[in-house]
Amino acid sequence: MTKINRETVIAEALDLLDEVGLDAVSTRRLAKRLGVEQPSLYWHFRTKNELLAAMAEAAMAPHATAALPTPDDDWRDWFLDNTRNFRRTLLMRRDGARLHAGSTPTGDLDRIRRKMNFLVASGVPEHDAQMAMLTASRFTVGSVLEEQADTAHPDTGSDLPADVPAIDHESAFEAGLALILNGLLSRTTP
Repeated sequence: MTKINRETVIAEALDLLDEVGLDAVSTRRLAKRLGVEQPSLYWHFRTKNELLAAMAEAAMAPHATAALPTPDDDWRDWFLDNTRNFRRTLLMRRDGARLHAGSTPTGDLDRIRRKMNFLVASGVPEHDAQMAMLTASRFTVGSVLEEQADTAHPDTGSDLPADVPAIDHESAFEAGLALILNGLLSRTTP
């Protein structure tokens, strides 16, 4: 029997996700891919939900390891860059937004606190900084959910009336992000 470790299981599960999509990821399929019996996976993950949580955390690694803001950074530029980086990370994996939605960033709490402290130190009221980060996160996940759904089913928009323009997902994301930032700017001290 093949010996596996937790990291191998997660990496293969993410590759499986990219190949078949979130709905088709199963422990049976993953065990077959790994060349092990399905119960072997339970040494590393007691439930499929534990596996999905570990996959979500691993899929977010590019964002979770991005540089944290420094006191010299302009908070507006940082806020935009941070949100764009989050979007790029979600787009790296098939169904990345669905995998991430509802996950709890337990391993990322110190980084989140440092980001919040940076915004507050830059003059953003604490509650507004919290709400802006939450809003940007949820807006980004929703935007990527729609974009990945369109990519998975490109023919769904083909029956739209001729006067309804096709959605340019990146432009729509940038426009929404600008609205969030402008709303936040109106609430901060100069």
